[in-house]
Amino acid sequence: MKILFCSDPLDSKVIDQEYEQEYKCARNLGMDVHMISLESVLDGELSKAVKRIPTFETLERFIYRGWMLKPKDYENLYNALQQKNAVLINSPAEYRNGHYFPYSYEAIKKATPQSMWLGIEELSNGFDLLFKKLHIFQNKPILVKDYVKSRKHEWEEACYIPDASDRQKVQTVLQNFIDRQGSELNGGIVIREFIQLEQLANHPKSGMPLSNEYRLFFLHHKLIQCTGYWDEVVYQQEIPKLDSFIDLAKGVASPFFTMDIAKTTNGEWTIIEIGDGQVSGLPSHADLEQFYKSIMELEVNRLRRQLLIGRINPVAF
Repeated sequence: MKILFCSDPLDSKVIDQEYEQEYKCARNLGMDVHMISLESVLDGELSKAVKRIPTFETLERFIYRGWMLKPKDYENLYNALQQKNAVLINSPAEYRNGHYFPYSYEAIKKATPQSMWLGIEELSNGFDLLFKKLHIFQNKPILVKDYVKSRKHEWEEACYIPDASDRQKVQTVLQNFIDRQGSELNGGIVIREFIQLEQLANHPKSGMPLSNEYRLFFLHHKLIQCTGYWDEVVYQQEIPKLDSFIDLAKGVASPFFTMDIAKTTNGEWTIIEIGDGQVSGLPSHADLEQFYKSIMELEVNRLRRQLLIGRINPVAF
C-alpha cells in the first residue's frame, strides 16, 4: 500500500506542513510515499497535479491522506491517477458514500440522531418544502449542516436552533449557514435532531462545547484506530465498548472510512457521522506509528489471503 499526500501550495517538491508528521512517519516505516498538487486538482490541471507520480507497470493501490475534496474533484484525481496505474483505495462512489452524510445514513440510522436533508436545488425557491419536512422534529432542538460540515464554531448564528417549529429562527440560522458556506457548501442541507452530549470542556477560542467524542478508523471494515476527537481535551475515561459500532460499520459501503461517536448525557453512546478515511483528520495526540503500522499489517494480510485463493499475480505480490 502506497500513501499519497498533498504538496505545499507554494512548492510541489515539499510536503504540506499540516501532513508533515504523517508523511515522515509513513516513510520511516518503509511505506512508499508520494505527493500530488491539490491546487492543480482544484484548478482542473490534472496532468500537472499528478506529474510527480510515476507510471507503474502494474496496478498499485494508494491511500490518499490530505484535504477534503468535493466528489467531482476526487473523481477527477482518481481518473488521473488511473492513467498511471495508481488506484485510490476508495472509488469515486465509495468516497461519496463516506464523505456525504445522506449516503451513509441508512447504515447508521438506528444509532444516530434523526435526520433529514434537501439538495440545495430544492431550496432555490424558498424554504416551504423544508418547513414541511421539519414537522418530524416537532418543537425539538435541531442542528444545521451541509452534506459534510457544520459551522459549529458559529454555534448560535449558523448551527443550533432551539425549536424546530420556530420558523423565523430556522430561516435566520439556515440562511446564515448557506451564506457563510458560500461556494464551499457541499451537496445540500442536513437537519439533525440535537442530542445533548456529555461535555468535557469548552473550546478555548469559540467557546463551543467539546463533547466526550472519539474517532474510529476502519480499513476493510476492520477497526484500526480509536482516538479521542479533541486535541483541547484530556481524555481520562476508559474507551467505550465498541462492539455495536464495529457491527454497524459493516454496512458502510466503503473500504476506508471513519466513524465519530460521542457519549450523551444519559450515558448512551451515539454515532455523530461517517467520514471518508482519506480526508478525515487525526488529532495531534493520535499514535501515528500505530495508525500506519495497522494499515500495513491489514493490507499485507489481505494480499496474502488473495494470493492463497489465486486472485492476484504472485509476481505483483
